[in-house]
Amino acid sequence: MTDAPMPYCGPAPVPGDLWSSWNLDPILIAGLAVFGAVLFWRAGPGDRGMAAVAMAGLIAAFVSPLCALTVALFSARSAHHLILITAVAPALAVAWPIARRIPARLSLAALSVAMIAWHLPSVYAAMWGSDLIYWLLQAAMLLPAWAFWSKVLARGASSSEALSGALMVGSLAGVMGLLGAVLTFAPGLLYLQHVDGAIAWGMTPLADQQLAGLIMWVPGFVPLAALAGLMLRRGWLAETRA
Repeated sequence: MTDAPMPYCGPAPVPGDLWSSWNLDPILIAGLAVFGAVLFWRAGPGDRGMAAVAMAGLIAAFVSPLCALTVALFSARSAHHLILITAVAPALAVAWPIARRIPARLSLAALSVAMIAWHLPSVYAAMWGSDLIYWLLQAAMLLPAWAFWSKVLARGASSSEALSGALMVGSLAGVMGLLGAVLTFAPGLLYLQHVDGAIAWGMTPLADQQLAGLIMWVPGFVPLAALAGLMLRRGWLAETRA
């Protein structure tokens, strides 16, 4: 049995308690309510659907039982990261683009560093016992992802810009694939914090870690491929109209 400090999102749920494990932190709820109001105000009439997608993703990631499940299973942590990077951040970028003057390569580099940092066992252990570090790491991943998608999904991109953006999305997929491969093929357990949770869910800790890698490696490519395809289509349409 491990004796880890209590992480944000509370204790690891067992299967029978999952659907009662909502995170009702009043500061979080208030923050999401304020952010959602500003987001819908900033989004244009045609982009409020994407604002709703972004808010739904944030609620799923930080309020729903998925938040608690990330304490039990590292595979849930991978799913949580995918929601933020491939659903929430692109939806935010459409509804409220930010930092468009920052080169996409720089945002991509910052996002890649944050993703790698999340997977360093020493950093992960530090996050486990500190709400401050937890939220700093979340911001370090979500903000550059938001800036990256704001740049590459910008309307009116030329065909060359669309191609360049699609190639950078491919680079992001490569980083995710590399991390997924490391988790899938690591010979030993990297994250001792999930030992008890994995066992409670009928998995060996190593199988949970391998599942986390597969989630990042395989399903993670699907939304990235769809977004890259959308960008190439926009670029092709721009070229045909020119």
